[in-house]
Amino acid sequence: MSNKIIIKVGGKTFEATLSDNATAIAFKALLPMTITMTELNGNEKYFSLSNNLPIKASNPSIIQIGDLMMYGSSTLVIFYKTFSTSYNYTKLGRVDDPTGLAAALGSGNVSVTFEVQREEKKDVE
Repeated sequence: MSNKIIIKVGGKTFEATLSDNATAIAFKALLPMTITMTELNGNEKYFSLSNNLPIKASNPSIIQIGDLMMYGSSTLVIFYKTFSTSYNYTKLGRVDDPTGLAAALGSGNVSVTFEVQREEKKDVE
């Protein structure tokens, strides 16, 4: 079972890897979903899920660009800047290559699609 997901923002597509935890498993079960994420603090977008996910929150000290986290049990957050934090989050995963993520997310609210990456069968040569 793959732990890869696709995040689509505007015309850009980003691959992300989910963490190996109960929160990520529960999140993946909700996919696919297209949501409008709300701008906050010039460094993140968030969305309040209708479901509570199991969490195990801790303070990561440093948020990295591309981190995908849960704040509380129902707020999905994607970070597009790196900064220090005093808040507690549960790690969902992270964008594999966040190059262009901040530009794609922009400065306001934005529509974002999360979906499970389809595993491709590769021919052996």
